Amino acid sequence: MSTARLTLDPHFQVGAINRRLFGSFVEHLGRCVYDGIYEPGHPTADAEGFREDVIDLVKELGVSAIRYPGGNFVSGFRWEDSVGPRAERPTRLDLAWHSTETNQIGLHEFSSWLEKVGSELMLAVNLGTRGVAEALDLLEYANLGNGTALAEQRIKNGKRDAFGIKMWCLGNEMDGPWQLGHRSADDYGKIASRTAKGMRQLDPSIELVVCGSSSAQMPTFGEWERVVLGHTYDDVDYISCHAYYEEKDGDLGSFLASGVNMDRFIESVVATADHVKAVNGSDKTINISFDEWNVWYIDRFEGVDKITGIDNWPVAPRLLEDAYTVADAVVFGSLLISLLKHADRVTSASLAQLVNVIAPIMTEPNGPAWRQSTFFPFALTSRLATGVTLEVKLEADSYDTAVYGTVPLVDAVATHDATSGATSVFLVNRSQTEDALITIDIAALGPVGIVDVQTLTDADVYAANTLDARDRVGLEVNASAALGTGVVTLTLPPVSWTALALRTE
Repeated sequence: MSTARLTLDPHFQVGAINRRLFGSFVEHLGRCVYDGIYEPGHPTADAEGFREDVIDLVKELGVSAIRYPGGNFVSGFRWEDSVGPRAERPTRLDLAWHSTETNQIGLHEFSSWLEKVGSELMLAVNLGTRGVAEALDLLEYANLGNGTALAEQRIKNGKRDAFGIKMWCLGNEMDGPWQLGHRSADDYGKIASRTAKGMRQLDPSIELVVCGSSSAQMPTFGEWERVVLGHTYDDVDYISCHAYYEEKDGDLGSFLASGVNMDRFIESVVATADHVKAVNGSDKTINISFDEWNVWYIDRFEGVDKITGIDNWPVAPRLLEDAYTVADAVVFGSLLISLLKHADRVTSASLAQLVNVIAPIMTEPNGPAWRQSTFFPFALTSRLATGVTLEVKLEADSYDTAVYGTVPLVDAVATHDATSGATSVFLVNRSQTEDALITIDIAALGPVGIVDVQTLTDADVYAANTLDARDRVGLEVNASAALGTGVVTLTLPPVSWTALALRTE
């Protein structure tokens, strides 16, 4: 059995937890929109064609803000196609995912769906095949109350009040050669700066996200951030990070340590942003929008799902429908720990994606909706992680990985809400064979009681929830937790994620 010790003190804080940290992402990709959130013929469909079983699960998940409509999709998207009478909306080819887009769901419909699930809209503009003028048109259409042709067009299309969208993404993954309109850091930085300046002239209240690297493995990583922020530092509020992880070649040990990579990624981008801040002599701080993160089996997409052929452009094909295992969910939970550990600088994040496409929620046409294994750590963390992230002192045994070197067997983060008296601790045991005995020093919190302890684990780390076994994987009460004088002790099974909820008595 390995051991770990944590010390919690509410006086030592990383930063306040922004609710946008629990955001997600809906792209016009595969069955995320069509047959996912929208299926007019489904038994649970409401008057607008949205699946109410999916709405209920999204509410349960606790998603705060949703990035839309892409993703790679946005770099070829003409926003005008998706507003106005549905019968008049054109059908277009989506080059990003080699599919056909019907445009039956657009800004108005998606905004209505967001009201049903209680989430904020985070909108991306196309800086791949379009530019400043089109971004300004979309902003005017969305956020100006009335009095201009575009504002009046929105009113005619059924939305009298402005959408009032606050957070805007300046394109998507423009460092990637796969992206329509891919540009160098210098060229992208220039158009992003021009677009941002124009958008702020129209609506100074908006918050803007400039594209950072699409992964820390990109050959331009680091230099991309430096050059782009060199152009845009005074114009934007956030720089984005994107990261996906998968088990490769049976190396479960390295996969379980994926959070180490996310930590290093965040800290490198923070260092680069602060370098530009110092060079500029600025008193402004750029934060991170980690607006794409997840476990994604990209190799399977390339080898199995990828669509090709000049005459093969399906509508809502089954793409990126990974079935997530217990091991995937433990890694997923560790990525949430990494985001929380950097709450002072990561103030927005988007789980990619929400339904069917590398998603915590799956659906079957005319059939059920169900929770994937990754649903559980997200929903519980979103509910319990409030207030501030604490600067946890962690001492733990370690193990060696082929990819990340020597890493701790246990990772953890804690949050504390002084108003409610709630303290939460989130932990992972990366060992594949041994329990981990955890001792948590809570003396600085004063008298507390254990409210709940739940663990995600299974004897089969590759167990998953599927259409035929929708409840195979879930959370279970961790009965090992014990409260002593100034300490909590608990045992974590191998390959497990745990959430511990405490409250001041």
